[in-house]
Amino acid sequence: MVNPEEYRVTTREVWEDAAQGWERRRDRFQSQTEPVSRWLVEHLELEDGATVLELAAGPGDTGFLAAKEIGPLGTLISSDGSPEMVEVAKRRAAELGVSNAEFKVLEAEWIDLQAASVDAVLCRWGYMLLADPEAALRDTRRVLRPGGRMTLAAWDVPATNPALSSMSQLFVEMGISDPPDPGAPGPYSFAAPGRLQELLEAAGFTDIDVSAVDFTLAFKSREDYFEVQSDLSPTARVGLGKLSPADHTRFRDTLDERISPYVKDDGSVEFPARTLVAAAAA
Repeated sequence: MVNPEEYRVTTREVWEDAAQGWERRRDRFQSQTEPVSRWLVEHLELEDGATVLELAAGPGDTGFLAAKEIGPLGTLISSDGSPEMVEVAKRRAAELGVSNAEFKVLEAEWIDLQAASVDAVLCRWGYMLLADPEAALRDTRRVLRPGGRMTLAAWDVPATNPALSSMSQLFVEMGISDPPDPGAPGPYSFAAPGRLQELLEAAGFTDIDVSAVDFTLAFKSREDYFEVQSDLSPTARVGLGKLSPADHTRFRDTLDERISPYVKDDGSVEFPARTLVAAAAA
């Protein structure tokens, strides 16, 4: 069983450590995952002047799309539990010229905002990683004004996401990490059929729409894939740090073989990807 307090401390540390990698890779990652961000923003049904909260914003790009929709009289609250990620988002906003955003370090499980203070909440790949996602969804509904909308994304099953799952599955096979607990926080913790609907209903949301978005994650080469995943994935960073030099070589050889079905004739690598998405009203 996961100890919630220990998990929260560890999670904050690994995301602080990963922030620089996300900043390095943010342009490519956002361009390839933009279909997900677009779905989340479109299903918020935003109006000019709205106040939008993004939870677990990371570099902030999904929220910055929302910032365009709400105009200069609207406000985006870009937040993350990692102070370093919030700084990354600030720098990203400056690059993009986003002027209607404010930045906060917020814990999604207990959002430090007044009740009924925002019109919309979005969270791309965040709730699934929380120690208590049920509490986070209830608090999301608390801060939403009556009739306000929320959207979220959570990864579908590992088989539909080989770019994410190949390395983590290999760590388990090599005895570097334990098999994932289906009930524990993680990328696929919302993937079971009906799970998202159940969570949103339990939190009191209505008008629930659960769907899926398919897209492609592309890399220049096997080496590029390995380097990008090492930058972006806390699981990969921790697992690689536990490998001896000999095991590292074996890991790379096995990984290269495992992803060979996705390697194209020119050596580039293209993975199919699928995320679940949901929209609901408070």
